[in-house]
Amino acid sequence: MAVAGRGSTIYTKRMSSELRSQIEEFYLPRQLVDAILEVGGIPRDSEEAEVGIGFMDIANYTFLSKFLTPKENQEVLNGLYTAFNSVLRRRGGYLNKIEGDSLMFHYGGLIDATARHINQREELQVYIARELFYTCVEMQRVSVLFNSADTRFLDETASREDRNALKKALAIIDRLRNDDAVANPLSAMFQIRIRIGANLGEVTIGNFGPEGARQWDVIGMPVIDAKRMETTAPVGGLRVSRKYYEVLEASGIADEYYERFRREAQALGSRYATITKDELFQHRTVTLREKSGAYYETCSIQVNPNLPEQIANQVEALVFHGRYGATQISDLVRYYRGNRYVIDAVEAHLEHSGVAIRRSPIYQILYPTRHAARLQEHGGQEMQLEATLRGEFSLFDILTKVGKYQDIINSTAITETETVPFSSFERYVSLAMDQYQRRYEELKSEIAQRAYFHNVVFPMVFTLIEAAILEFQNSQEDLELLSG
Repeated sequence: MAVAGRGSTIYTKRMSSELRSQIEEFYLPRQLVDAILEVGGIPRDSEEAEVGIGFMDIANYTFLSKFLTPKENQEVLNGLYTAFNSVLRRRGGYLNKIEGDSLMFHYGGLIDATARHINQREELQVYIARELFYTCVEMQRVSVLFNSADTRFLDETASREDRNALKKALAIIDRLRNDDAVANPLSAMFQIRIRIGANLGEVTIGNFGPEGARQWDVIGMPVIDAKRMETTAPVGGLRVSRKYYEVLEASGIADEYYERFRREAQALGSRYATITKDELFQHRTVTLREKSGAYYETCSIQVNPNLPEQIANQVEALVFHGRYGATQISDLVRYYRGNRYVIDAVEAHLEHSGVAIRRSPIYQILYPTRHAARLQEHGGQEMQLEATLRGEFSLFDILTKVGKYQDIINSTAITETETVPFSSFERYVSLAMDQYQRRYEELKSEIAQRAYFHNVVFPMVFTLIEAAILEFQNSQEDLELLSG
């Protein structure tokens, strides 16, 4: 009996050891384990290193998740992260962490096998910049392929588990697009779209956390700034810090990518075939309200060479879907209002469908005095003025004027208060009160102007676009009634 007891204990310990090994293999990042084995020991001390950090977030996933069960949410996300991780594995990046519908990844440091063998700082920076940049671009491309149920991004070495994860996710997306219980407009819009931000810099890299819960991680301002690039990145695009762009430019990566992008656009017959380098890499100062107006010099980068046509196809799927479709199209125009290629493609499709976006009412809301004068020049004939304005301004031209109006409103200067000299209590208080009153009057006027623009002018422009689509839809319904 005693021997049997010892045998049972040994068997239980062996089973426990095997389970522990399975757990460690299941949860521990293989890339991290391989790197530690190669260097011959666990790095106990952190180090400073040049690292490239990227953040990816799924846009509007909260809305999409409402149509999924908890199990389906898990399977869609697992499929997505399998797709994105395939890019990282191919290029040698490290998937640092996953948090809900976002992930963080990086290049450089101990885990990066290639970076470990580069001694020259400049060479290392260019390597990190290139791999991180093209990883971000490829992740956006993979997102487009995912929406088309195209799994060409998987290489031949992909595991059966990876293929099964993708199969389950794509089956759910396909069901949502074709399920009669889901509104048709939603089906047309049910696509995974992501935003990505990236940055370079010196960080602290090493083990963080208490015993039993340590994690290999990177910390420092470059990481925080990379996250800020992501939160302000355009949906379907990439935003990088100005410092990162300067590395891309100096190393020739920016020119290389520009030529590649244009060739792809030309091959696809896209409007982007004539895009300029400045339009591909748009420099912009981004202000973060939650950081007390802190601003960052950034560069927003287009990554989808067929974007104008894809947005126009969405408009085609929405234009006959009532108020929901009209609102969605108006929202698309609002979002892409600074992209002339997308707006021109949308306008061409709307005109082809028979939707007439009227210029005169938009011109009137922007320039009421000027509109009245021009209307008088046309003898009070609104239709004649509309024809003239249509010949003068494309939809993009009109939206550009809205943008300039907004810039003027937001850049209104306010006189700063001056230091009041002290001569006596009464004089000091009197001068201070005069300054505060004068500043209040200036602020009151500025606040009123901004409030009017943001609460009347800006929303009315897109309401007028929505109204034009609703007018078209109503005319089509009338034609159907007459033909019936």
